[in-house]
Amino acid sequence: MKFDKLFLIILFLSFAVTIHTQNLPQIMVSPHAKIIQEVGLSEITIDYNRPAVKGREIWGKLVPYGMTNLGFGTTKESPWRAGANENTTITFTDDVKINGQPLPANTYGLHMIATDKEWTIIFSKTNTAWGSFFYDPKDDALRIRVTPEKSNFTEWLLYGFDNLTASSADVFLAWENLKVKFTASFDMDNIVLDRYRKTLVGAAGFNAVNYQRAADYCITKNINLDEAAKWIDHSIAIQESASNLLTKAQLLNKQGKKVEADALEKKAFSIGTEAELNTYGYSLMQQQNDIDNALEIFKMIVEKYPDSWNANDSLAEAFANKGDKANAVKYYKIALEKSPENQKERIRLTISALK
Repeated sequence: MKFDKLFLIILFLSFAVTIHTQNLPQIMVSPHAKIIQEVGLSEITIDYNRPAVKGREIWGKLVPYGMTNLGFGTTKESPWRAGANENTTITFTDDVKINGQPLPANTYGLHMIATDKEWTIIFSKTNTAWGSFFYDPKDDALRIRVTPEKSNFTEWLLYGFDNLTASSADVFLAWENLKVKFTASFDMDNIVLDRYRKTLVGAAGFNAVNYQRAADYCITKNINLDEAAKWIDHSIAIQESASNLLTKAQLLNKQGKKVEADALEKKAFSIGTEAELNTYGYSLMQQQNDIDNALEIFKMIVEKYPDSWNANDSLAEAFANKGDKANAVKYYKIALEKSPENQKERIRLTISALK
């Protein structure tokens, strides 16, 4: 029985310690926030806490300017946590360039040294610290210098993204009357190709369309054409279609093999659906800006499907892009006669604009 009593006492004490160490949830004065931005196939995530101005003077006061004068001509850095509470962190899923300087994919502690003229932004390899109290410059992965900008008043500290492209974004911090930003840019073509290679060795590698899409990307960008040739041949080997034959024809044209390309186009037109051929024409016209070849494709589609309002509409658009308004109006009128009711107003407005 003594053993049983001892066991109960130990169990009670363990339970009491467990209860004591479990903190109740609290409403934070500076609430937690997280923002994620896709850039192409990459992502940038910023995890931070948002302090408020609350009528205080921020720059140089609440956030001290970051170089402390120690006397005798010496100074000491005093980084700011770029938020509140724990480390503000920034995560890049792929290798990135920050204002042109390389930074490996990782999660970094974000610190800033503010002055009245120029700021230093620090990406630290340590990302689990409490604020900047334990900051150590030996953990720096990268430092950049930026000039803050005046901005509209922002009560709650805010991170965000501006000037988005397929491969870059401006990352900014805005608080009180200042905005500080830097540009994050990715080598998106290499990221995309690496992602394709990894994906195509999985279940996606049994699908002809996936190989065709990978080849299409290379052809449109005019990169990696040797591997694109292997990918499109693999697509055709899995399941031949008008779409992948036309993709190979585009590649052959880029390689100067016009006779072979023409033969493949002819074969594709003999088996292709209107939708497949129309998609090919738009790929030439919109993605590759090849208006002349797109026009020829759309003419052949109209010859094959003369009663199709969509074929005539596409040919009219190609003539309009070429600057041939007369032929554009001619084929838009044919499309108007044959089109469903829900397309007529758009076509009428387009004809009116061309006239």
